[in-house]
Amino acid sequence: MSSEFIPVSRPEIAEREERYVLDAVRSGWVSSLGPYIDNFEAAFAAYCGTAFAVAVSNGTTGLHLALAAMDIGAGDEVIVPDLTFVATANAVAYTGATPVLADVDADTGCLSAEAVERVITPRTRAIMPVHLYGHPADMDPIRALAEPRGIAVIEDAAEAHGARYKGRRVGGLGAVGVFSFYGNKIITTGEGGMLTLDDRRLYQRARWLRDHAMSPERRYFHPERGFNYRMTNIQAALGLAQLERIDEFLDARARIVQWYRESIASLSPTVRLNHVAEWATNAYWMVCLEVEHFDESSRQRFMQGLRSRGIDSRPYFYPLSTMPMYASPTPSATARKSRIGVNLPTYCALTRDDVRRVGAAVDEVLREIQPG
Repeated sequence: MSSEFIPVSRPEIAEREERYVLDAVRSGWVSSLGPYIDNFEAAFAAYCGTAFAVAVSNGTTGLHLALAAMDIGAGDEVIVPDLTFVATANAVAYTGATPVLADVDADTGCLSAEAVERVITPRTRAIMPVHLYGHPADMDPIRALAEPRGIAVIEDAAEAHGARYKGRRVGGLGAVGVFSFYGNKIITTGEGGMLTLDDRRLYQRARWLRDHAMSPERRYFHPERGFNYRMTNIQAALGLAQLERIDEFLDARARIVQWYRESIASLSPTVRLNHVAEWATNAYWMVCLEVEHFDESSRQRFMQGLRSRGIDSRPYFYPLSTMPMYASPTPSATARKSRIGVNLPTYCALTRDDVRRVGAAVDEVLREIQPG
């Protein structure tokens, strides 16, 4: 087996992507206008089963734009899971609204409807479930809480392109879905993101705010404060080529997870890989290894042990409630889930021998750090 360093993630870019990007460059449409923008938006909306899509500069600006288009701001509250990348809460804070942290499901790590119900107040304007590491949140109970109260549901689908909830692709399960196309995501535009939605008024407002809220009647006149959250035509060319290959990418990730299941001998009830609920199709953004006896110190030793063998890894996200700007008591499921998780290398070019090498290293390092 090769001793070459195995990173945690690597984009899959081939001839089609190169051809589309070169075409965009040669066309002269290199900024935020051009046919690839329109084609990528239309194709991504169709893929998610929504009427509209709005391409943006990254997933974080997409979340902020969705909230801003709904006029969510100071005095409002938005419920987010405590276990997520910090952008989820930051986007809420950018509007002047308050992110309210809620606990997650012990199995999936996604926002728990029971926890949401405990923190809903008359000031709650939106609930933002995150489809964590490619696994969809349990959306029906969340929508059942939100809809009778007139609360919007915004899907943070940054990590879950192609994941399905009860047969339906994520991105079309709430008022708005928001995706990221960062370089480590299932499909990439380098930086970039996308809103998916069905409401025409909301779509038009999001498009308007995305481009500095410029008046369509008076060029360079701006009736309110907007944003420069546009994607370039070059990025969209890359994204369209990636989207046309997404089934290939998803199949490869599912195959790689199966290889990991076959390659890690120490798997057990206390050492396990990605949980998949019976109602879910996991997009497997990341292979997730959970080890019940991990604490901060032993997990760090485990990752260092992998790295000394030429293998990269990442810890699960730290709870938002442990960060200074959102400091609050960390709920139990979030604290446990964050503590025990590690992401292993997950990208389409991994070979079976690569995965066997990672699996053997996982077993070896776990034996070295096993308590007792």
